[in-house]
Amino acid sequence: MSRDADREITEGPADNFTGTVSIQPQYSGDDNAERVSDVRFEAGARTAWHTHPAGQRLIVTDGTGWVQEWGKNRITVHEGDVVWFAPGVKHWHGATVGSAMAHLAVTYAVDGATADWMEHVNNDQYLGRKQGDQA
Repeated sequence: MSRDADREITEGPADNFTGTVSIQPQYSGDDNAERVSDVRFEAGARTAWHTHPAGQRLIVTDGTGWVQEWGKNRITVHEGDVVWFAPGVKHWHGATVGSAMAHLAVTYAVDGATADWMEHVNNDQYLGRKQGDQA
């Protein structure tokens, strides 16, 4: 049994997130077990670009957000949507400009690591602008 009040909520670190993000681990097992976290993004908040060695599944539990794989178009997601990022696929996810978003993030560790964090998503990428587009 794991009670909500006993699971610490932490801020998403600025190295890996833009804006206000809170993370509450739901459970994790040994070094290579499934790990689940409740991640909450305020409007405008998002992850940096990153990959997962064993992939990642997102289950959107509240609000509206955006997800994007490197080289592909940004996709809008809503409560109830489920997203899969294959192992090693560079991607980001977060809230839209006008709506908060929450999801359960399901990952598996490989040799104790669940993610490889990269550069921050710039504003043009976040807003879905292609190079040369006007604001």
